Amino acid sequence: VQLQASGGGLVQPGGSLRLSCAASGSIFSINGMRWYRQAPGKQREWVASSVEGRDIGYARSVKGRFTISRDSAKNTVYLQMNSLKPVDTAVYYCNADLKENWGSAYSTYWGQGTQVTVSS
Repeated sequence: VQLQASGGGLVQPGGSLRLSCAASGSIFSINGMRWYRQAPGKQREWVASSVEGRDIGYARSVKGRFTISRDSAKNTVYLQMNSLKPVDTAVYYCNADLKENWGSAYSTYWGQGTQVTVSS
């Protein structure tokens, strides 16, 4: 199983980016999918969660600016980021709780991260 994150880049303050994270491999079902970020010199922090495409949560620092969504048919989670600020600069990581077959337990897998830089 692999999670592949993409969509990062350099954007000016106030701009937008859309991150994608696609899970591939032997996947029976996916429960929660989340985004985290880690700024230089700081600990990794939770950004947003989508559980079974219904329960959605956001960190206070991004609420109202970021939107998480999922395409279950594609095993993909997205993060639409609007009104970006320099403080949003970080490496963004996705993770997913998934099971590889009917009899297995859910395990958490991480993507490799994608760099987002907000700067003028």
